[in-house]
Amino acid sequence: MVFSSLTFWFFYLPCVLLIYYAVPKKARNIALFVVSLAFYGWGEPVYILLMLFTILVNYFAGMLIEKAEGNEKKRRMWLILSVVVNLGLLVFFKYSGMIVDTLNLLPFVNISFTAPALPIGISFYTFQAMSYTIDVYKEDTKAQHNPLIIGTYVTLFPQLIAGPIVRYKDVEDQMTGRKETLSKFANGVVLFLVGLSKKVLLANQFGAMWENLGGAAAEGLLARWGGLVALTLQIYFDFSGYSDMARGLGKMLGFEFMENFNYPYISKSITEFWRRWHISLSTWFRDYLYIPLGGNRKGFARQILNLFIVWAMTGLWHGAAYNFLLWGLYFFVLLVVEKLFLSKLLSKLPSFVGHIYALFFIMIGWAIFNFEDVSALWTYICGLFSASDGAFTSESGAVLLSYLPVTLAGAVLSTPVLRIMHQKLKDNKVYVVMLCVCCVLAMVLCTASLVSDSYNPFIYFRF
Repeated sequence: MVFSSLTFWFFYLPCVLLIYYAVPKKARNIALFVVSLAFYGWGEPVYILLMLFTILVNYFAGMLIEKAEGNEKKRRMWLILSVVVNLGLLVFFKYSGMIVDTLNLLPFVNISFTAPALPIGISFYTFQAMSYTIDVYKEDTKAQHNPLIIGTYVTLFPQLIAGPIVRYKDVEDQMTGRKETLSKFANGVVLFLVGLSKKVLLANQFGAMWENLGGAAAEGLLARWGGLVALTLQIYFDFSGYSDMARGLGKMLGFEFMENFNYPYISKSITEFWRRWHISLSTWFRDYLYIPLGGNRKGFARQILNLFIVWAMTGLWHGAAYNFLLWGLYFFVLLVVEKLFLSKLLSKLPSFVGHIYALFFIMIGWAIFNFEDVSALWTYICGLFSASDGAFTSESGAVLLSYLPVTLAGAVLSTPVLRIMHQKLKDNKVYVVMLCVCCVLAMVLCTASLVSDSYNPFIYFRF
């Protein structure tokens, strides 16, 4: 079940809110745990057992680490064991097929293996669960003695499928002492509708634009670049829209989750882009991999090695295919070049130069991200710089013209124009009324779009 479905917000969400606010406050975590399991089990109930196993592993690991206080050897043993189990499950379900296919490329190796189905959201909830155990070991948080709290934290449905990756230490107090208010609930509704509109009214349109331009088989230079623009906007509005919906749902239930996107396409460098894009993942890798590896504290050569490891893992986290590894290493190279000299050069140039530079390489990065077939990727990349089949066809020209209004809207809405306007006008009574009207209109338009159009993909659903 995805948030941008009629089933979710006309059936599941009303039932959840009714149950949540009907039960006594002390029973609300139990209610959340049950409805979150129901949400996850909607599509694949068998994997509820896998999730429950992950919860128990990390709950007992936290307890055993706490119990072994003063015995560093035992504390580290329990931590390593929990990390091995967590990553072992992730590797088996997500990467075993890729590993076997790679081994089969070797001479005289022919392993017959059927890769298991990928449990939805396993990359997200595994990282969340691991962060709890690691933080207990680092003494950044205390072990939770109530398994229900850990279970609710891991299964919490707003951010279960696609983040943001919420760390236990950031929501520890909210798990038992959150306050649900009418103001927070109203803000949550608005934020959810903003995210839903991003997904349904924008991301889906850009996905259709990419397909109508021919996708990987687009003909003509303009069609290929237009398709890449559509793909760039689709990925942003798809994922940031889902994150906004998750944060909005969290507010409806009394939670405050971190912002996951901060207008990344206004960046003037790749370094800045990764401070604004998928913030919860970037900070997770920084705190739980880059810094433990030594960060920048052991010399420049070691820092480069650490960055290489982090970005290789970042790429593979997104998917079990070579293009994702290539995508991670592509950004590794760009970030190293910026560290060596390019950042200083960009700082001396006009801002628009940095914007153009960043957007160009970000868009090329999304092409790498999108093509699992490396040969098809190479053909497409080459086609971006060749007009051997012409500048454009009459068909692609018509498609580009028909999608021009939504493309311009997407370009504007990927900047903080509306946020700035909201901050200036939020106390104006007329503006508040207009905002309410816009929310109703957004709900009507999204409903009409979902009813009339079956095209409703979610890119990050497979992670």
